[in-house]
Amino acid sequence: METAIPTTPRAAPQSAPQVAPQIAPFAAPLAAEGFRYADLAPATDFLSVLDEAQYRPVPDGWWVAVTDVVDSTGAIAAGRYRAVNFTGAAVIAALRNALERRELPFVFGGDGASVLVAPDEEEAARAALAATVAWARDAMGLSLRAALVPVSEIRAAGHAVAVARYAPSPDVAYAMFMGGGLAYAERALKRGLHAVAPAPAGTQPDLTGLTCRFEPTRARHGLILSVLVVAAEGADRAAARAAIADVVRLAGEAPARGHPLPPGGPRLRWPPPGLAHEVRARGPLKGSLALRRLHVLGATLVGHLIFRLGLRVGGFSAPRYIGELVANTDFRKYDDGLRMTLDCSPALAARIEARLEEAEAAGLVRFGLHRQGAALTTCITPVAALRDHVHFVDGEDGGYARAAQMLKAKSAARIVEGLPPEVLPPEVLPPEVLPSKEALKAGEAASNLADGAPTEAESAKVMARGAAV
Repeated sequence: METAIPTTPRAAPQSAPQVAPQIAPFAAPLAAEGFRYADLAPATDFLSVLDEAQYRPVPDGWWVAVTDVVDSTGAIAAGRYRAVNFTGAAVIAALRNALERRELPFVFGGDGASVLVAPDEEEAARAALAATVAWARDAMGLSLRAALVPVSEIRAAGHAVAVARYAPSPDVAYAMFMGGGLAYAERALKRGLHAVAPAPAGTQPDLTGLTCRFEPTRARHGLILSVLVVAAEGADRAAARAAIADVVRLAGEAPARGHPLPPGGPRLRWPPPGLAHEVRARGPLKGSLALRRLHVLGATLVGHLIFRLGLRVGGFSAPRYIGELVANTDFRKYDDGLRMTLDCSPALAARIEARLEEAEAAGLVRFGLHRQGAALTTCITPVAALRDHVHFVDGEDGGYARAAQMLKAKSAARIVEGLPPEVLPPEVLPPEVLPSKEALKAGEAASNLADGAPTEAESAKVMARGAAV
């Protein structure tokens, strides 16, 4: 039975309503020592994550750890999105291991992650983040930026960090977020605020359980659609949520509600496609890359044979694990906006896009989409025999990062709207007015410009001057 979220009545396109920003009416936060994420009852109906009543405010004293890969667009263009995904998931693995595998509120964003950190976890979390930033630079050749933003500062800025739990299966629950606090933390990160400096060169985070052994899963129903939708600034919250609910219902018309993995799970092959990344994530033999490679090759060969033959080893069952993998995958989430990775037909993708365009024209939402042919799966399985392994799915060809680039480029275009092109540097002009060979680079510049704006209501002229410097 799905939660009753009202649908949005169709309306003629109009400009965004000019109303004062609204802060979600969440209950007063508990004292820091009285709040436990694991005590929140999980929702099992995904539509219910759009209901404010499901969320609890995170108290002052907590922190938001936020990370992202710098120039993920360049990495995508170079064919390195698997490495970007692996690095984004590494943040979650490192924090889980550093914090003794407690149940953490986190969200995976493709090229980064956000994690709530309790007051007594801040020191260990900071060390794990610093180690992961250094490892990403030294081992993966990627620039990962990280910040720890105090929840108290987010609340003082007029935003809330409210969290709920959503359980796609009986074995795992993922954090969902409302209130605008994560978006604020991401803007702080990209401005260089509360930055976590990298640890000394060669520092290795504990990435136990992080793997990337499955082949990309080809779309079975036409295409893999990456969806990112946020409420427009100043939009009526109920109307925006109703529009987002319409999109979730449309996605639910796809087979298996758009789940991108088949019932039998993604395909394994040996050597695994993510072998090089897993070698770089291994710490015990860090003195020799060749020894690490041999170690990982041997371990993955044994695992491949166990899965290929459907064996049971001790408390581990390969068939059971695959079933849990599919059930535990986070292909739908809400973190100040809707994210979905869907396997659907081109016709259904067109209907989803049309509904979003209608809601965007009505000033209710902003969105980004990206179509591709396959999905990537990155896994965190610290103990294979346990059922609480988590799996992150994203589009193979940029996925959430490409969808976010589309959304942010629109935001940048609105910031500079009305200004004559001659006062703007070429890198912030909308990609459609540039030669195609420059469009990808311009999209990244536009994304960076939009990320630097705390709200779309900031002065366009100030933003333009800042971009031109």
